[in-house]
This record gives sequence, C-alpha cells and structure tokens, in this order.
Amino acid sequence: MPHATASWLVDNTSLSFEQIAEFCGLHILEVQAIADDTAATKLTGRDPVRAHEVTMEEIEKGQANSNYVLKMLKGPEQVRRTKGPRYTPVSKRQDKPDGIAWILRNHPEVSDGAIGKLIGTTRTTIAAIRDRSHWNIANIVPKDPVTLGLCSQRELDALVAKAAKAAGIEAPTDTRLEGDREALIEQLRAERQAAAHVNDGEEPSEVRVEHTAETLFKH
Repeated sequence: MPHATASWLVDNTSLSFEQIAEFCGLHILEVQAIADDTAATKLTGRDPVRAHEVTMEEIEKGQANSNYVLKMLKGPEQVRRTKGPRYTPVSKRQDKPDGIAWILRNHPEVSDGAIGKLIGTTRTTIAAIRDRSHWNIANIVPKDPVTLGLCSQRELDALVAKAAKAAGIEAPTDTRLEGDREALIEQLRAERQAAAHVNDGEEPSEVRVEHTAETLFKH
C-alpha cells in the first residue's frame, strides 16, 4: 500500500518528497498530490514503523539529511502463538466489535474462524455483528484492527492473502490511483508550469486567450 504509506510519512515526518517517493516507489508528483490533498481518494495513513518496514532511527537519519535514501527492513518473524484465544488488553477489548465489522465489510472472504483467531473473539460475536443482532450494533463503527492495535499489519496481510488464495481470488492491492496516475502527473506538471509562467510575469496561454477575446468584443 505505497500511497497509504506515503500519506503517513507526509503527515508524520519531515522527509522530503523525493525521499518518500523513493521509499514508496512512487512518482514525486504523486507524493506532492497526496501532500496537497489533490489525490482522487483521501487516503488513510499506514504506519511503516508499525508494519516493521522501517525503523524510527532510519527515518530520523533521513530527516537529518535530505540526500539520505531510507533502507527498508524485512520485519522480524512474528512470534508464533500457542493454541488458545488471543489475549487482548482490557483497554482494547471494547474495540473488538469495530475491528470485526471492518474485516467483515472489507474482506468477506475471511472465515469466521480466522477472524476469531486474529481478533480473539467468538464465532457467536462475529455472527451477531454480521447479521446486525449484536446488542451494541448501533454504536459499532468499522475500524481497521491494525489502527486499533488488535493485530499487526503483517498478521492482517497474511490472513487476507491466505483467505484470498483459498477463495481463488486475487489478493487486494493498492490500485486506487493507478488508473489516473498519468493524468494526475500531467495535470500537476501543467499546473506548475503555469505557476512558473505567472511568477516570471508571463500569463498562461488560457489567460492570454481570454484577454484577446475581451479586446475583440470591446472593439
């Protein structure tokens, strides 16, 4: 999810657009679009530190030197849990229904058993949220379980990929901006060229055409 990662880096670090583009594998104008909120879809940031893709120390090196190229990490192997329900801190247990609702809405191919192991809940609770018979359904708002701290991004990605493979469908990828990528880049480039002409005291061609038309009508 390079665009979501870029959005997080723009909002939470002082890295240059060039550094973020290099790290996320994006065009620098795409990063500029995310920073300017001109992208077609408002993205929810994805923390690459939490996802074990980069360390905070590495980000700090990049912030100290704009020419530094961030190095991506291969996250550590996840500790394998023994059999039994996942332990969830008391402070986060109230967030479980929101995380379950998010998975049901965004990844219906994931089985109830898999959701139960990931979130640490029961099939009865999952079924109640699915058919909207849960006692607190009016207050349940789908939220990313990673953001809620109920699981790691690696665990969620592995679960979704496994469920997609079992269902015979292609695992979801971050393609929200791919269709308009070239058009977006050209639009941003044209806007910057027009701004450069204005700063140099030269009017953009559209403005010159309008002024010519006004002159003709006056005569």
